[in-house]
Amino acid sequence: MTEVVVVEAVRTASGRGRPGGALSGVHPVDLLATVLSALVDRTGIDPALVDDVMAGCVSQYQEQSMNIARNAVLAAGWPDAVPGTTIDRQCGSSQQALTFAAQSIAAGMNDIVVACGVESMSRVPMGSPIGGADPYGEKFAARYPEGLVGQGVAADLVAERFGFDRAELDAYSERSHRLANEHSSAGAFDTEIVAVDHVVDGEVVPFTRDETIRAGTTAEGLAGLRPVFKNDEMVERFPDLTWNITAGNSSPLTDGASGVLLMSAETAERLGLKPRARIVASAVCGDDPTIMLTAPIPATHLVLKKAGLSLEDMDAYEVNEAFAPVPLAWAKALDADLDKLNPRGGAIALGHPMGASGTRIFTTLLHHLEQTGGRYGLQTMCEAGGLANATIIERL
Repeated sequence: MTEVVVVEAVRTASGRGRPGGALSGVHPVDLLATVLSALVDRTGIDPALVDDVMAGCVSQYQEQSMNIARNAVLAAGWPDAVPGTTIDRQCGSSQQALTFAAQSIAAGMNDIVVACGVESMSRVPMGSPIGGADPYGEKFAARYPEGLVGQGVAADLVAERFGFDRAELDAYSERSHRLANEHSSAGAFDTEIVAVDHVVDGEVVPFTRDETIRAGTTAEGLAGLRPVFKNDEMVERFPDLTWNITAGNSSPLTDGASGVLLMSAETAERLGLKPRARIVASAVCGDDPTIMLTAPIPATHLVLKKAGLSLEDMDAYEVNEAFAPVPLAWAKALDADLDKLNPRGGAIALGHPMGASGTRIFTTLLHHLEQTGGRYGLQTMCEAGGLANATIIERL
C-alpha cells in the first residue's frame, strides 16, 4: 500500500474552556482556520492541492454545527474546490480523522489530506447538543437496564478496579503539571504552537502559551479538593466506591485546535517537502461501555500486533489524561515504562479540547520524538461509549 507520511503538525495553545478564557472570544471556525493557514504558511503548499480536510469535533452544535471542517476551509481562504467533512468519535474524533486520512492515502484514493480538530468548550459547552434528550433509546436501555454512568464516575470505577488511591492520582496529576511547565518554560512547545490573536485589555495580542498549565500545582494542594462526581444517586448505586476524582486529577475544559498535513511519500518527494514521520499502524476498538475508559488497553494490543512491534520498541507513548486513572491503568495493565508515558505532561495540564485532542497529542508526540531523537511513538485515548483509537508513528 502507499506509504503515508506527515509533513507538518501544529496546534494552538490551550485556552481555558470557560468565559474569560484566552480563546473564548475566538469563534471555533476561526480557531480551526488559523491552524489550516499555519499548515500552508509553514510548508508553502498550494491549498488547491489538498484533496480533503477531515476535522474532529464532538459538540457539533450552534457555532460548531453545519460541517465546521468545510466552514474553516473557506474561512482560511482556501479554494472553493477543497472539500471538508466533520467527524465525531467523541474524544478521539481528530485521531479518527487522522486514521481516515491515512487510510484514504494508503488506499490511493487521495494524495494530500489534512486531519485536524477543534473544540471551543467555552462557547459550546460539553453536553449541550444533548439538551436533555435521551440519546440511547429503548433497545439500548433494555441491554443496559441499570444505565451507563458519566465519565467522571467511570474514572472513579477505574481507579477502584485498578487499586489507585487518592494520593497516587494526585501525585500523577502534579507530575503532569510539573512536566508541562518544565517543557513550556524551556520552549519545547514553541515549534508546535501557532499564535492565535486574542483581545487583552482592548488590544489584540498573540496567544502562544498553554493557559491550562498550573505551575504551582502540588500534591498537597490537590489533596484539598473535593470529589466532584459523588452524589446521592451514585452513592446509592455504588455504596462501597471510594470517590477520588476531583477537578485537580481530571482534564480541564479547554478551547483549542490542531492539525496535521499528510500525503503519500511519492507526493512529498514530487513537491520537494521533507517527510517528518510515517504512519506505521492504526487501530480502533470497543470495550465495556459501562466503565468506558479502559478501551485504550485492548486498542494498544491491537495496534502493536498490526505494526509487528512491542511496547518496548516505543520511545514515547501518549495516553490521553482525561482523568488520572486512565493512563495509570493503561500503564499498569501493559507494564509500561512510566518515564516514557506522557513525557511532556498530558491533558491534565495541557488541556483536553475534545475534538482537537487527537491531533494535538499527535503533534506533541511528533515534536517530542524530533527533539529527543526517538524513533517510534504510540498514542491512544479513551472515548465515550467504551471506545479507543491507537496510532503508531515512526519519526523519519
